[in-house]
Amino acid sequence: MCNNHIPIPKNHKSAHDLEHKVWSRRSFLQALGIAGSGSMMLGSNMLTASAPSPLTAAIANAPGDGILILIRLSGGNDGLSTVIPIEQYDTYANARPNIYIPESKVLKLTDEFGIPSYMQSLEAMWGDGAFKAVHGVGYQNQSLSHFTGSDIYANTDLTTTGISGEPTGWMGRYFENLYPDYLMNPPAAPAAIQIGQYGNLIFQGEETNYAFVTSNIDQLEEIAQTGVQYNLDPALFGDCMYGDQLRFLRGVANTTYEYSGLIHAAYERGQNQVEYQDNGFARQLALLARLIKGNLGTRVYMISMGGFDTHGNQPLAHERLMSNLSIAVKDFYDDLAFTEQDEKVLSMTFSEFGRRIFENGSNGTDHGKAAPTLFFGAGLNGSAFVGEHPSLDDPNSRGNLEYTMDFRDLYATVLAEWLCVDIPLVEQHLLGHAYNPVNLGFNCSGTEFPDIAYSDDPPTPPTPPGEGDGENPTDAMIEAIVHRPYYPSDSSPHIHVEMPFTGHIDVTLYNILGQKVATLFNEMVFAGSLDINVRDSVPRHLATGKYIYRIGVQDRFLAKSIMVA
Repeated sequence: MCNNHIPIPKNHKSAHDLEHKVWSRRSFLQALGIAGSGSMMLGSNMLTASAPSPLTAAIANAPGDGILILIRLSGGNDGLSTVIPIEQYDTYANARPNIYIPESKVLKLTDEFGIPSYMQSLEAMWGDGAFKAVHGVGYQNQSLSHFTGSDIYANTDLTTTGISGEPTGWMGRYFENLYPDYLMNPPAAPAAIQIGQYGNLIFQGEETNYAFVTSNIDQLEEIAQTGVQYNLDPALFGDCMYGDQLRFLRGVANTTYEYSGLIHAAYERGQNQVEYQDNGFARQLALLARLIKGNLGTRVYMISMGGFDTHGNQPLAHERLMSNLSIAVKDFYDDLAFTEQDEKVLSMTFSEFGRRIFENGSNGTDHGKAAPTLFFGAGLNGSAFVGEHPSLDDPNSRGNLEYTMDFRDLYATVLAEWLCVDIPLVEQHLLGHAYNPVNLGFNCSGTEFPDIAYSDDPPTPPTPPGEGDGENPTDAMIEAIVHRPYYPSDSSPHIHVEMPFTGHIDVTLYNILGQKVATLFNEMVFAGSLDINVRDSVPRHLATGKYIYRIGVQDRFLAKSIMVA
């Protein structure tokens, strides 16, 4: 790795090619650990040499026990080769004279819709009530850029452009709320596991990426089988100038990130009882099945399948991809059924955009808008096509299908009704997008999908201390504490705190290994603002580097990182 370099071409064939290079470079940087949160190789920051605290508010202790698997179809999946609108079949076939799927190769799941025969493995899941397809998923003014489209599906910020946008992801904001003290007390099991080095914001919070990320299935398989993250064989480093430093950093990571051992233990406890195909996507699901059956405790996973940017030779490419996906998904749920865990695992696909109605001159399709989202799992309580399929008769000037389902409504439904997140928090995690649930057949109560009453009235604020029953501040009041680092002109970092109530506050500084450096503040304060000069509060010299400050109020803790220059 030390002798490699990335050649930069002098000329780019097109904006499309340029975008792919930028996207790949960001993925490369993320894999090296020099993008995002400054984390190392696995995409998660260096935390503490101690084991993850079992006392942390872990996701396993949250209401419900549902597991979510996000399946990323990278490149832009063609919806009209995934769900075929039988009622609009003539229009569909006329738009694609060379690449349409013949009626003889369409599995008609209902009178209105079918799937290609190469996805026939899903026919059995349809019969078992474990397959739903949601039509026309997208958003207003949808981007047709790989890079921007991927970011929008990750951060839910529709104002995102290629160079700006919300830097956190919808699942990252969810975990940030769940683990306010994550930097000092990570959960007992990985909050999320992601396979694939694609630069993606889904699990990115303000301070860290909350996923245990591996570049590929080979890397995660090695961790699961051996319990070791990085191979420290001296032969790997050779005469590299930075070999000693790289060996040291990898050794620290192996010591620090004890999740590798937990993953290995779960892998050993679980076993596959179904024979999977030998391809990358099937191997990802086979490994996830072992970790789930081994009771790892992680409740969110993300896996990837590439190759969906089908500008040319789409029929063969799409058949191979969706055949592999269909067989692997069916095998995965059959495997989980042996231990009766199939009902607690929900899987959903997503892609950065769909593709156009009309074929191009290369037997492919170009970047388009809306596309279906597929859901799998017995927890769906019945198979169905959900929502309104976009009309093929009235495309826009570029031949795009217009969206009929906002992707954020699907995210909201999964958060509220599968992961059991309170609705006000759901809207917060989706950047204020109003909660508009979709009937996917499940909810946290385990009963039929409820009728939900809506109100335009704002939520009732918590009762301030000293009023009402005289109890201590509520969790909502503690969560309302605002704290942020800032750096005035004297180059000494400061911490600004807004206290919504009178109470005792303790602010402690730790180094990146979790060792206490100093107590910065430890007093009773009135409601209002508090400003802490970090250097002035430390009785000795403070070396340059990254630190973590931890705010304690009552029995709750909040933490963020801060740079000392």
